[in-house]
Amino acid sequence: MSDTKQNIISTFNCVIVGAGAAGLMAAIQASKRGRRVLLLEKNSKPGVKILMSGGTRCNITQNTNTSGIISGFGKQGRFLHSALAAFSNADLIDYFNQRGVPTKIEPSGKVFPKSNRAKDVLNALVTDAQSNNVSINLNEPVDTITSKDHGFQVHTQNAVYQVEHVLITTGGISYPGCGTTGDGYHWCKQFGHSIVETVPALVPLKTPDQSWTRDLQGVTLEDLELSIVDSSNTTLAITRGSTLFTHVGISGPAAMNISKTVSYSKNSELSLKINFLPELNQEQKFDHIQTLLQKQAKKQIGSVLKGLLPSRTINVLLEQAGIIPVTRCAEVSKVNIRKLVQAFHALSTELNGTLGFSRAEVTAGGVNLLEIHSKTMESKCQSGLFLAGEILNLDGPIGGYNFTAAFATGFLAGQYL
Repeated sequence: MSDTKQNIISTFNCVIVGAGAAGLMAAIQASKRGRRVLLLEKNSKPGVKILMSGGTRCNITQNTNTSGIISGFGKQGRFLHSALAAFSNADLIDYFNQRGVPTKIEPSGKVFPKSNRAKDVLNALVTDAQSNNVSINLNEPVDTITSKDHGFQVHTQNAVYQVEHVLITTGGISYPGCGTTGDGYHWCKQFGHSIVETVPALVPLKTPDQSWTRDLQGVTLEDLELSIVDSSNTTLAITRGSTLFTHVGISGPAAMNISKTVSYSKNSELSLKINFLPELNQEQKFDHIQTLLQKQAKKQIGSVLKGLLPSRTINVLLEQAGIIPVTRCAEVSKVNIRKLVQAFHALSTELNGTLGFSRAEVTAGGVNLLEIHSKTMESKCQSGLFLAGEILNLDGPIGGYNFTAAFATGFLAGQYL
């Protein structure tokens, strides 16, 4: 930093670092209370992650009640009670509806703008911030934050800002191309905070090159049950939902929702078990498949089973069971039916980890929630310092939960800045 110490600007009450979902919402709320707010963003535009999210459509929230949002975050969800009481997911939908962004609910419960354009969500936030006199400085990364004279000095290449309060909303480490490179953790540590180990979450899983999953590249199956299993055959996580097979492994909501377990696991020998017909138990699968084969004894098994799953999937399952797809149903022994049922019920593949932070939608871990006042978002380690959004040790499942938490914690922080 050049010697610009004389250029101390004290015209603002508070500085917010990071113009994402939490930072923009906090800035708007603080400014509405009459606070003079400066929002600093190191990127050339605000809300980069908002623009990328949901395949550039922005999954704002989930169509559930407050309890549903809280339960989505597991044990950490309790931290969100006050934030969601101040600004629930229903309030969030109303907020955008009132600002010219009508929303829609998809069958998965995901709430999107009707336009399918993330930029409409971002424009509504930026317009609201500007109309409430929030000063947004782009291309201005923060170098250091120091406590000074019952307040803070926020140093950038351009100036030193003397303020009463600072809110850090710099996000985690996921999608570092968005600018989320973990800067905030360093500043939080300087003020005495501890950081729960950060790992990629909501990220695709990798399988070995020789895995059968590669034969299903491009196939999406809407209802599979996935289980993460360790070397002692202990199930570490289980989920059910839409699954996409890719050129490097497995993605889609179900796989991404249990990816955090893979990221955190210290056991290098993990495998993934897939139940292809989760609505049936193993014996029901056997009865159903045996009946299908008996009724169409003269037909080829590959064509008979096409009604259960796409033909490419059936061919992989038959191959794993050692059955040739052109085999006539009458020629398939009970032993081979059992092998096939086992493949349908719990086909396994080794896992080679995840695709890492570069492809993770969120960061698991972050600033310890025990060190934050959940009713205000103020730090317990440093008076006047506030934290909101993904920098906190809060990560929920796919489906708008994480944006909901970011908006809600940002809204609440904005009431106290």
